[in-house]
Amino acid sequence: MDIPRIFNITESAHRIHNPITPEKLATLGAALRLEPGARVLDLGSGSGEMLCTWARDHGIIGTGIDMSRLFTEQAKLRSEELGVADQVKFIHGDATGYVSDEEVDVAGCVGATWIAGGVAGTIELLARSLRAGGIILIGEPFWRKLPPAEDIAKGCLANSISDFRLLPELLASFGHLGYDVVEMVLADQDGWDRYEAAKWLTMRRWLDANPGEEFAKDVRAQLTSEPVRYATFTREYLGWGVFALMPR
Repeated sequence: MDIPRIFNITESAHRIHNPITPEKLATLGAALRLEPGARVLDLGSGSGEMLCTWARDHGIIGTGIDMSRLFTEQAKLRSEELGVADQVKFIHGDATGYVSDEEVDVAGCVGATWIAGGVAGTIELLARSLRAGGIILIGEPFWRKLPPAEDIAKGCLANSISDFRLLPELLASFGHLGYDVVEMVLADQDGWDRYEAAKWLTMRRWLDANPGEEFAKDVRAQLTSEPVRYATFTREYLGWGVFALMPR
């Protein structure tokens, strides 16, 4: 089990696999008022930066599940680097359908809601691991401004305009599902730049190191097109945020 190879290449140098910055990740941890010993579940945990830094800064106990072998190994190394390997564990596996054996204080899926068919399904899945009074975290894109045509949405790597909502509509949708929005931390354009632009140097370094690889043509095509695509579409139209929810 693994994610498509292109992601293991383009994001191999990333600690955070979404547009949130380390500073905003720290802001989110503080905003949630995490107590020492709080249990946190992270479905689609990537390279483990959220759980590892919150374990260091707040004393949480965490479990992360991710289907990338590379990212899971990076998460384990990060936990050792920060001295929190006894507080967090990382599992290489499919987070689809994963329910914790023990109820958790925070259940999150920060940027991988496809694991349960979208936001509603992911919230339902996370709720199965949540203790009474706990918090659900959802990381999700939204439209900063509505694309005027479907080809603009596709330029943002969406299938259609209907894939995402404007921010007020996304917030309202949580209420329709029976949840209060109790916090949010939104990415900014600098965060988007760090997430997207960091891929380009990684791709170039990979191409220089692997000139004879058959897969190099795919990496070359992506490196050639991505800077202009990102600046034209994603940077202008797409927002991203982490939303903290509590059932009503």
